[in-house]
Amino acid sequence: MKCKMILATLACCLSLALAATPSYAEDTAKFQLGASSAESVNGEFTVTLKSQNIKDLYAFEVELGIDPNKVEIIKADTKIPGFSVSPMVEKNVVKFAHTKIGQVDGEKGNLDIATITFKAKKPGSTNIKWNSIKIVDHNLSSQSFTPNKSVRFTKIFSDITKHWAKSDIMLMVDKNIVEGMNDDHFEPNTNVTRAQFATLLTKALNLQAGTGKNPFDDVRSGSWYEDTVKKAYAAGLINGIADNKFVPEKNITRQEMTAMLIRAKAYATGTKIEDMRVKGSTRFSDEAAVSEWAKKFVALAVDFGFINGRTEQKFAPQEHASRAEAVVVLKRLTDGLK
Repeated sequence: MKCKMILATLACCLSLALAATPSYAEDTAKFQLGASSAESVNGEFTVTLKSQNIKDLYAFEVELGIDPNKVEIIKADTKIPGFSVSPMVEKNVVKFAHTKIGQVDGEKGNLDIATITFKAKKPGSTNIKWNSIKIVDHNLSSQSFTPNKSVRFTKIFSDITKHWAKSDIMLMVDKNIVEGMNDDHFEPNTNVTRAQFATLLTKALNLQAGTGKNPFDDVRSGSWYEDTVKKAYAAGLINGIADNKFVPEKNITRQEMTAMLIRAKAYATGTKIEDMRVKGSTRFSDEAAVSEWAKKFVALAVDFGFINGRTEQKFAPQEHASRAEAVVVLKRLTDGLK
């Protein structure tokens, strides 16, 4: 019964305030939104709603903009004495309300109005935006503000916290081009297969469904990569290693990766590869290890800034590409197409 009475009091305060004429002006009131961290592995973070120069805060209702597909609410709290209504989520908005109880004055000065703890549902970035706050004073007069403040938080994979490709990996995750092996691990140093890299290219270029027959005998009907291979082949991004053989599950080499990259650039820009000109010289000590068919692809990819050597001296054309390398070259490709 007591809980119902408090809820009724809060509802009354906020509803009466809608029609009340403000009896004071808080023109100097300022608002800030802060986060406990910019990124974490476990995905949990807290946002704090702060205010300055508050004159008389008896009750409040705040609205935050979120993406419910990316985060969930763990809890909400305030240090202001009184009673809170649990956060309510409606589409992309979180509402949290609180009121003091009894005939008492409102809070004054610089306040931490509320703290709300979220947990990211999957790796990637999300924005929390403070849309509005309605402040009710002890006379039930109200004012509404639109702080228009936001914070960004990123849940990262536990195995890339100190990896050289961390920022590019998370950027491509946010673009829905790459995914982790699971919600905790990206496995950046794992090798990439030819089918996997073809899949990443089709996502990066947003290729539509491939048409025509499957040109490769070793791309099984119903396999996870069948449609991807058809898309990539129809766009001219891939060739087989031999007649009718794509060898989809073979780890891709760095020189094979450059060939797919340059074909992707040609497709996206409507340029013929034979019309592309190499402006600089690669000058790697292992240039002789680059297959004859791949020499122009490697030179162009280096010239365009898509790929670097494994070291300053060696390109390592026959070595297998890692997941991290694949993501980085795709990011550079898409940046170059803007």
